[in-house]
Amino acid sequence: MSKKAGKNIEKARAAVEVRPYSLTEAVPLLQKVKYAKFDETVEITLRLGVDPKHADQMVRGTVVLPHGLGKTKRVAVIASGEKVREAEAAGADFVGGDDLVERIQKESWTDFDALIATPDMMKALGRLGKILGPRGLMPNPKTGTVTTDVAAAVREIKAGKIEFRTDKTALIHAPVGKLSFPPEKLIENATTLITSVVKAKPSAAKGKYVKGITLSSTMGPGIQLDQAVVDAAGKAQQ
Repeated sequence: MSKKAGKNIEKARAAVEVRPYSLTEAVPLLQKVKYAKFDETVEITLRLGVDPKHADQMVRGTVVLPHGLGKTKRVAVIASGEKVREAEAAGADFVGGDDLVERIQKESWTDFDALIATPDMMKALGRLGKILGPRGLMPNPKTGTVTTDVAAAVREIKAGKIEFRTDKTALIHAPVGKLSFPPEKLIENATTLITSVVKAKPSAAKGKYVKGITLSSTMGPGIQLDQAVVDAAGKAQQ
C-alpha cells in the first residue's frame, strides 16, 4: 500500500465513530469518506452464531436485489434441445451443450459470472468440479441454477439475483450495489439481503443468530450496523 493510500484509509477510518450506526446513517457516511477513483462495490458482512461444520447449520440462499448490482452479470447456460433456444431468447451470454462443457474442461474457461444447467446436463458437468467449484460457479438446485426453467433463471440473475453462504468462519459476505447508487437504493438492497439471511436461519441454530453486521466498500472503512437492522428484518418476514 502506498503512503497516500495509507493516509486516505486512515482518514476515512477516523471519520467513523466506534459505535453502531443505522443503515440510513452508515450509507451516506460511506459515500462521504470515499477516496478511491473507481466506483467501489458496497458489501455487507454478517457474523452469524452458527457452526458451519455442521451441515444443518449451514446458511445459504439466493435473493434478487430490488436495484441490482450496477452491472449486468454474464450468464452461461449448459442445456440441450429446446432449452438452448429458450436460454438464448432470455438473454444468456453463452449457451451450449457438450461443446461448452468441453470448452470449460479443456481451456479452464470461466469468463462468466453465473452458470445455469438443465438437470439432464449435470452428469456431464460432474467432471468440471475442480474448475467451477473453487470459483463458486458450479450449478446447484438449491440456488436455482439447476433448473428446467432456464429462461426464468437467466432473467433473475440478470435482474440482480445473488447467492449468499456462510464461509468456514460463519461469515457471510455479499455485495449490495455500487457506491455511486443513490443512498435509498443501497439501503433497500442491504435491507433485502439482511432480511433474506434472517429468513434462512437454520432450525438447528441456537443462541443469538446475527452477532454483528458491517457495511463496507472495496477500499473504504467498515461501519458497524446496529441491532435494529436485524430486528426490522425479523419483523419484515413475520
